[in-house]
Amino acid sequence: MVRLGFIIGFIALLGALLSGLAAYRVHDQELALDRIALARAIDVHASLVQDRSTERELLARVASGLFRAPSVLKPNMLEPLRSAIYAFKTDFVVAGWVARLQPNELAAAQTAIAAAGFPKPQIRDYSDKPIAAASLTQPIDVLMDLEPRSDETKALPGRSYDSDPVRNAMLARARVEKRSVASDPVPLSSDNGPIGVIVAAPVIPEGATEPVGFVTFSYELASLMLTNDDLSLFSVALKDPRKDGGELVANDQGVVSTRMTTPDGPAPSATRTISFGGRDWQLGYYAKSNSARRAEQTAIIVAAIGFAITAMVCGLFGYVAYNNLRLSREIQVRIGFERRLTAVIDELNHRVKNILAVIQSIVTRTLRHGSDIDVARELLIGRIHAMSNVVSLLSESQWQGVKLKGLFEARAIPHADRIAVSGPDIAVSARAAQSLSLLFFELASHSDEGLSLVGKHPHITANWTVTGEENETVFHFRWEEFNTSEATRRADSDFGLILLDRVAPEALGGIAKRYFTDVSYVYELTAPMETVVDMTERDRTEKLSQPVKPAH
Repeated sequence: MVRLGFIIGFIALLGALLSGLAAYRVHDQELALDRIALARAIDVHASLVQDRSTERELLARVASGLFRAPSVLKPNMLEPLRSAIYAFKTDFVVAGWVARLQPNELAAAQTAIAAAGFPKPQIRDYSDKPIAAASLTQPIDVLMDLEPRSDETKALPGRSYDSDPVRNAMLARARVEKRSVASDPVPLSSDNGPIGVIVAAPVIPEGATEPVGFVTFSYELASLMLTNDDLSLFSVALKDPRKDGGELVANDQGVVSTRMTTPDGPAPSATRTISFGGRDWQLGYYAKSNSARRAEQTAIIVAAIGFAITAMVCGLFGYVAYNNLRLSREIQVRIGFERRLTAVIDELNHRVKNILAVIQSIVTRTLRHGSDIDVARELLIGRIHAMSNVVSLLSESQWQGVKLKGLFEARAIPHADRIAVSGPDIAVSARAAQSLSLLFFELASHSDEGLSLVGKHPHITANWTVTGEENETVFHFRWEEFNTSEATRRADSDFGLILLDRVAPEALGGIAKRYFTDVSYVYELTAPMETVVDMTERDRTEKLSQPVKPAH
């Protein structure tokens, strides 16, 4: 009996030690994994917020760059920009044109606002009190046009921003620094409207030193800072730049409110700083759950189970082995998820940088010095629209390629209804799709010039074939415009020539030629199929999109 009691006591002591060790290990692992997951999620969130903010600030810069020596009194100043603004697919609330008016220009400005169809054209301060030109001694900033026009926004043009402290400070800073500037958080559209920020970009005519006005974009704070994710591990608060200890938070419905932090209140789990509008903003991240308490609860449960099955030696060892295996698999799964997430983010950053570089090249080449602004604006909007269309198609296919016939969609290619398309509907790679989309736009956008001389439209054919066997297949593309000649077809721009003769062929690893026949204009492109399809790029994208499988 004594020996049995000793054995039972020894087994009980061994079971208690093993249960306590298992509980301690579970506690540490759960706590470490939760902290790693929270820190990684915060880093990804801050990176996404920075990327979104950079895109929206870039929109303001591009929009201001499209103005060329504008007349501040011209009605409907945003009319040439509307298609370009919406091509970026951003979530701005209101885009506006704010003109800097001299006192003697108020009457003409009021006439221009009335001519644009706005119901309250009178020049007034921000509280809607009329402003007398005789009382002014210096220029004022007046909202002249906006987009979109709704029942709520139509009454805003004619207001002067000089009497609003937040907007006036933003414009004054943009005027002095001559770059895009973001405002403090402020109610948008009306005093009871959603809280957001406004980014203003100065418009400076060529040869001038002072801006003649500003292009503004307002964004709701909740969507800009990505604060409405119910499934996230944390809640996000933006430090209020106007109040020490103040924070701006959004509820599940996206309504932003202000709260004050206290010394004895919960501290954020982490803080991150992002740059937007020429200033730094600090985000505070609060964990939604207490990881230490959850780890303690898990450890207590493990210990209780260990104590309960101490008398069963096989069950005890089986439980410990199973528990260790489960924890090991969870760690492997989470580590694999982190690696895949890092690879996806790196791949996304690489693609975004390439797209922005292409757009920068398009803008620089199109708006070169001495170019016709009307033609340049039309080409710029069309080229950016073509890029936007191919990015949308690539996003729908998870960047695994685009069907070649899909690049001839009517909303991206001019005169698509007159193009007879034929050829196998192959799926080209992302890189090839971007080059071919710009190539098709350049060819189509130059095919309608001089038609008044011949009295009829050209008939356009676009066909391609794939020849050869297995690894030696060759892609042949031929574009032919009938009923056109060198006299009726608009000459290609510098950017178009570079794209047709060098960029597109080099991107596909092939050669191109263009020439006129007796009845048509012909452009031919020949390239190896392995560069047009690029299976290595597709395999890499598919691998990144596959779910992580736990190790066995």
